[in-house]
Amino acid sequence: MLVLIANLGSTSFKYRLYRMDQSGQEVLAKGGFERVSDYAAVIDEALANLQTEGVISSADEIDAVGFKTVLGKDLSGCVIADDICVKALEDFSAVAPAHNPPYANGIRQFAKSLPKARLVALFETAFYQWVPEERATYALPKSWRDIGIRRYGFHGASHKFVAERSAELLGRDDVALSTASLYQNGPAPISGKALRVVSCHLGGSSSVTGIYNGVAIGTSMGFSPQSGLPQNNRVGDLDSGALPYAMKTLGISLEEAERQLTKESGLQGVSGVSNDIRDIHAAIKEGNADAALALSSLIDSIRHWVGAFAWQMGGIDALVFTAGIGENDHAIRKAVCEGLEEFGLVFDQERNLACRAVEGELSSANSKAKIFVIPANEELVLAREVFRKLSHTKN
Repeated sequence: MLVLIANLGSTSFKYRLYRMDQSGQEVLAKGGFERVSDYAAVIDEALANLQTEGVISSADEIDAVGFKTVLGKDLSGCVIADDICVKALEDFSAVAPAHNPPYANGIRQFAKSLPKARLVALFETAFYQWVPEERATYALPKSWRDIGIRRYGFHGASHKFVAERSAELLGRDDVALSTASLYQNGPAPISGKALRVVSCHLGGSSSVTGIYNGVAIGTSMGFSPQSGLPQNNRVGDLDSGALPYAMKTLGISLEEAERQLTKESGLQGVSGVSNDIRDIHAAIKEGNADAALALSSLIDSIRHWVGAFAWQMGGIDALVFTAGIGENDHAIRKAVCEGLEEFGLVFDQERNLACRAVEGELSSANSKAKIFVIPANEELVLAREVFRKLSHTKN
């Protein structure tokens, strides 16, 4: 089965073409476009490039297209990307304005450009379908909850990959296999000792997720991708009382307040320097106190959520770092893991410094719990889920 993975941004389009079968997967090609204004044109150009490069002889050879959709109203999981899926995206466009419109548009365009291919959407919320209601519910009036306001969670594909791979690294193939088939079969009973993993997806946007026997039990992100840890330029968690106070005191509209919270806050807002962690590190070396505060607030929030989930699960067997910052920033990893020896996490700084953008272990030989770096591979997760979905779905 040839599966094209379409990663659609507000002005970008990236793709990977996989050959999938029961024995595994192979990346056949990848590419992308920036500053996209016409999705129909770049999709057709990408398909033409695949033919020109000899990867395929006809666009009709592509069996399926997978979309890493973010948030749908009354819809989650791994689903056929049909009109119902598009409507679910559009109904929550106001909640995820940077993500939902491009995916709704992209699904329509691919339906025209590849009429014979099957379209599949894997929602970022899918991994959190089994989070207990008490951890997904905000203390709001029923009327608010009835219109879909709850804690959803995001970065699901990334955290699911961590769940599977960490189980493999810890010799728990039972958990890895259960997690792999999660969207088809639901959580499976696990015999023996529970496997407790906390996954830290740290990048342009960041989240921490608790994973118990391969299933998410909670996450730092909530109703929208704006929440949780301080993001690159998004506020993260904020007391709701701050919004009306700022609007009245600063004399700004709701739209302007929202713009500042989503464009000028987070690491950008606190540091006053940049939303790029590398620039923040450079500013700290020059003595910039605001940059140091931005970094320490991020680290503090990561540790807060790691501790919350470790406590919720009654301990921790593995702490995992993934995504751009998690895979590359040894200073943040060290700061997150400092002083946790009493909790069974003994950090090895030599291993930490040697590990950059590759899979590796950061814990000492005498550490009761493991500390891993597991590079993110969301495209592979999506390709696998598309293959599983279509293999279990009748035509």
